[in-house]
Amino acid sequence: LLTVTVFLSTLTPKFYFALTVTSSFISGLIFVFEWWHFRKYGTSFIEQVSVSHLRPLIGGAENSPPAPAAFSAGENEASRQNMPECKVWRNPLNLFRGAEYSRYMWVTGKEPLTYYDMNLSAQDHQNFFTCDTDALRPSDTVMQKAWRERNPQARIKAAYQALELNNDCATAYVLLAEEEATTIVDAEKYFKQALKAGEMIYKKSQNCHSQSPQHEAQLRRDTNVLVYVKRRLAMCARKLGRIREAVKMMRDLMKEFPLLSMLNIHENLLEALLELQAYADVQAVLAKYDDISLPKSAAICYTAALLKARAVSERFSPETASKRGLSTAEINAVEAIHRAVEFNPHVPKYLLEMKSLVLPPEHILKRGDSEAVAYAFFHLQHWKRIEGALNLLHCTWEGTFRMIPYPLEKGHLFYPYPSCTETADRELLPTFHEVSVYPQKELPFFIHFTAGLCSFSAMLALLTHQFPELMVVFAKAVSTV
Repeated sequence: LLTVTVFLSTLTPKFYFALTVTSSFISGLIFVFEWWHFRKYGTSFIEQVSVSHLRPLIGGAENSPPAPAAFSAGENEASRQNMPECKVWRNPLNLFRGAEYSRYMWVTGKEPLTYYDMNLSAQDHQNFFTCDTDALRPSDTVMQKAWRERNPQARIKAAYQALELNNDCATAYVLLAEEEATTIVDAEKYFKQALKAGEMIYKKSQNCHSQSPQHEAQLRRDTNVLVYVKRRLAMCARKLGRIREAVKMMRDLMKEFPLLSMLNIHENLLEALLELQAYADVQAVLAKYDDISLPKSAAICYTAALLKARAVSERFSPETASKRGLSTAEINAVEAIHRAVEFNPHVPKYLLEMKSLVLPPEHILKRGDSEAVAYAFFHLQHWKRIEGALNLLHCTWEGTFRMIPYPLEKGHLFYPYPSCTETADRELLPTFHEVSVYPQKELPFFIHFTAGLCSFSAMLALLTHQFPELMVVFAKAVSTV
């Protein structure tokens, strides 16, 4: 102790200043490295090293409880392979290129669609509207090239060339309805011409589809064209205010082609029925499509939550509920909201108008921000129409994140939230839109710790530089204690 006291008494203020500056510099480097590692890999380097290498050395691995598992190793691997990846879907309610997206660009000067999104649509058109027998009909050969054109004017020019070769070319009318028509009324006229030509070609394909595999492929193509045209006609009727007519067209289409459920025509039907406030019919559609064996969507989950919220939202009060507790109907509504939020956590901020909307893209990523934009764009008015529904959502939606097991990527009612959604959404949504990210990773403890250590040591260095004698006395007092 005497030796330490003598040593400390011989140290000058310059030594303490150099010591504090050095410690501040080193802690600053550690902080910068921790921050960089977290931004790149999403984890704390210090925490990762301590868990992976230090804990086994001190025997922590033996005392740590085993990870919970419901399957064996082989079953775990199989279940991991069966988990859904970030698959991009065609937006069931996508807008019209000429009548809506182009008009937006003319007014604002902003491009509402990304190249990636439009490229996916070009691939869809080639898959839906072309087949191997196109070489037998000159107009179809022209249209096959038209769907591959990147320039809109070149596609429109090719559509007119196809009509010159064959005035009953349904796909040419489809292209003109989508891209040349500047109003929904004009688009509907083109689609009616496409329907007349498509039905005629479809009947011919039905009569000879069993003759060869080529004829079967042609029938599939003609079926796709007919279904696409009828669906778009129903959407035109919906946009022009003829909602009951649109509902009938959608119901007829679903009855005529029941095997094409992957096109999600029921989501168009749900939105139209909500506009009619036909809530009993909405419930009937949900009873059929909100099935455990069918893929979910934001439209399914949030519509189910809206119907249950409608039963209690008008009389719901958070103060009253906290005093008397939740009733059975209120519990069901809250659970439905939690289920919907867990499926797609981006939607509430759009419904509560905490984030601004943009035009929905032509493709969406289920459980992603793109799906949330597409859903809220059409369904916000339905939530506003039911008194108290948005208030109930506002009071309860954040409770979902407390229910989901930590970390947030784990699932409670659905598969764990995919980690690739942010990257895909940035490809689908325009650059001027701020993409919603979930889960927001919290800063690890060691980043806070190193930031505090760096700040504290820098403060000590500053005080030592300004008040060297006083800080030397303070350092000696601390060391002797």
